[in-house]
Formats: sequence, structure tokens, C-alpha cells
Amino acid sequence: MSSAAPKRPGLAVWLPLGLFVGFLALVIVGLYWPADREVASAFIGKPLPVFDLPPASDERPGLATAQFREGGKPRLLNVFASWCVPCAVESPQLAALAQQGVEIDGVAIRDRKEDVARFLRQYGNPFKRIGKDDLSQVQLAIGSSGVPETFVVDGKGIIRYQHIGDIRPEDVSLILRKLQEAQ
Repeated sequence: MSSAAPKRPGLAVWLPLGLFVGFLALVIVGLYWPADREVASAFIGKPLPVFDLPPASDERPGLATAQFREGGKPRLLNVFASWCVPCAVESPQLAALAQQGVEIDGVAIRDRKEDVARFLRQYGNPFKRIGKDDLSQVQLAIGSSGVPETFVVDGKGIIRYQHIGDIRPEDVSLILRKLQEAQ
């Protein structure tokens, strides 16, 4: 009888375990140090594109680029749709901003007047003007890829901030700060 040493497991046994431990480490690091959630828009610092939208509601006038240069005061441009659930969710925050004196204009995307009217009756109307963008041309021209999105536009018609997604209660102070910075 020979006394041969037992064989040790090879690389094939330890490689899957090593890959799993590495993956687990990446997940843990991602949970403790999440990536920056602010998207840097290529349109920040650029003027609004030229547009002249018809009214999306019988209750409010339409919306044109020139109106953003009137009064010299920063305001919000909110891109929304009546069929958008997050747009309904952010409506209390838009109402709170409007109650604090923030001027808010809206662009209704691919919507019908009667649907916009129903949405505004149900969730409130914080908008001074609402333009109808049936083909999403203005939406795409300002760098918006979905609804809702909100832009801070200074008194000269320059985009100063882009908020992607619905405005949540914890975002209201950020929006107010961005408006103040745009003065």
C-alpha cells in the first residue's frame, strides 16, 4: 500500500465562491454608499427652445417661450400628463409651492383637453398657464424624457435646474432653494 496524499480541491471549486463573495461585497458597498441620484442635464444653463403652445385647458391660457422672460422672476415649468400616476402623486407638492408664491407653468403631454380638465378638477390646478404638447416636441426639446419632470427657469428664460420624477414632500425645500438660486 502506498500512502498518497489526498488531493486538494482545485481552482474550479474556489472560483464560484470567490465570485460570489466579490458580488456580495459590491452589493454591500452600493447599499452603504449609493451613487449620486442627481442627473446632470445637458440643458442646464441653456435657454428654453422657442415654442408657442395652444392651451391644454379652457381654464388657463397656452404657453410660449417669451412668457418666461416676462417679469424677470424665476418659475417652474412642470411637464405632466393626465394619465400619469406620479403626476397625481406630486400634485399636493405643486399646490404647496403655488401657495408659497411660486409661479408654475405646465406642459401637458399627449393629452386631450377634457382629460386635462378632469385631472385638474380632481388634483387641483397650481398652473398659471398650460400648453398642449401633442407630439412631445417641446418635451424633447427641453431634455425631458418622461413625466413628470420639473424645470426651474430663471427670469431670462434659462433652464437652471431639472427635477426628474415626481416632486415629493422632501423635495419641496430643494425646489425652493433652486428657485432662490435662480434669482
